[in-house]
Amino acid sequence: MTIATSDGAYTFDNGAPDAVPQMHALESFLDPITTRRLASPVLRPGATCWEVGAGGGSMARRIARATGDQGHVLATDIDPTHLTAEGNLHVRRHDVRTEPPPGDAFDLIHARLVLLHLPDRRRVLRTLTGALAPGGWLVVEEFDCTAPQRVLTAPSDDAAKLFAQVMDAMMSVLEDHGADLGWAQDVHTEMALAGLTDVDTITHSQSWAGGSTGTSLYETNSRQLEPDLLAAGLSPQQLNAFRRLLRDPGFAVMSYHFVSTRGRLPS
Repeated sequence: MTIATSDGAYTFDNGAPDAVPQMHALESFLDPITTRRLASPVLRPGATCWEVGAGGGSMARRIARATGDQGHVLATDIDPTHLTAEGNLHVRRHDVRTEPPPGDAFDLIHARLVLLHLPDRRRVLRTLTGALAPGGWLVVEEFDCTAPQRVLTAPSDDAAKLFAQVMDAMMSVLEDHGADLGWAQDVHTEMALAGLTDVDTITHSQSWAGGSTGTSLYETNSRQLEPDLLAAGLSPQQLNAFRRLLRDPGFAVMSYHFVSTRGRLPS
């Protein structure tokens, strides 16, 4: 996904060289969890759905298959470079911050790793709620970045300290760009305040070993944020050592905490 920052620049840009491996890493980790969260009764054949900040489009394609020929799926992003329309899957360039919803009767709206980065996230959540059809579901999924990424094994204490140092710097960069690292903890309450019912939340975390798809996410993030990390005082040598550590099979860390919250608009 392309994430807008508070100053109009972009934290994670779909056009960046590391965007595709970043999206692949996220999809590998998150798609199975999201698919379970969208199972019946949330997603049904023939549904009209909106995938917000669709990124590489993996979940939009899964939703399109689940809704069948009678369904209608709209995938939007402010940079839809990696999205392809096919069958009942339609693509549109759209900025959820500034443009009205592309419809007002969606049976399902799904936004993953989007609102966390938007300074006006609460207003956007209410905008999404207002675009639901009666009985429709809103599913918002975010990383809780306030939970430390706990190192399980490392080749040395210094390596574990380096990992923590670089991760702290990355979190500071995200905050400087307008992200709310604890927003995931607020979504359940905000959905209830917006009038949704049947609200429920799950949290998922798992171990990631060095050289895995999971640790590659940390590496691609460090590359996309490298100019900011260097400006924050990290050295190129530290970043290179961090990336080597992420490929070391003797290293293991707990993943980000992934928080999935869903709620239904009363019929």
